Amino acid sequence: GGYYDAGDNVKFVFPMAFTTTLLSWSIIDFKRNIGNELGNAVKAVKWGTDFLLKATARDGVIYVQVGDAFSDHSCWERPEDMDTLRTVYKIDANNPGSDVAGEIAAALAAASIVFRSLDSSYSNLLLDRAVKVFDFANRHRGAYSSSLHSAVCPFYCDFNGYQDELLWGASW
Repeated sequence: GGYYDAGDNVKFVFPMAFTTTLLSWSIIDFKRNIGNELGNAVKAVKWGTDFLLKATARDGVIYVQVGDAFSDHSCWERPEDMDTLRTVYKIDANNPGSDVAGEIAAALAAASIVFRSLDSSYSNLLLDRAVKVFDFANRHRGAYSSSLHSAVCPFYCDFNGYQDELLWGASW
């Protein structure tokens, strides 16, 4: 599940979560204008949120990247054919990532609004997880590019702090 980044085989959760938030927001604001594509839009959100739920399934641990960005950015091939390492990177209490966790919380909360009238139990699951992830982000403050610098930079370094993602997550 989840989305690959930039046509290669690395999965960065930070932009994936932001994309999921914006897809959700688009459905919330433009539901009546989407027409016959509403079902596809909802499926696209669910593809992202199902992955985010897996990435946040363990209390106190959030998986934030799958694959080595340097080797994956050099290797363009179908996911079915990939043979690069599937290194998994995580944040936790000792290696915080308020920016990526805040972004995940926003995505899950926004998607919970999308699913509120479509699947109330899934909506509640998304909202409950969003609250837990936001609580984690707020309690264990720090930028994930500081915790995982060699894996994340130069692709998603935090140059302006994590407070904007905390605010974004809290707002949703």
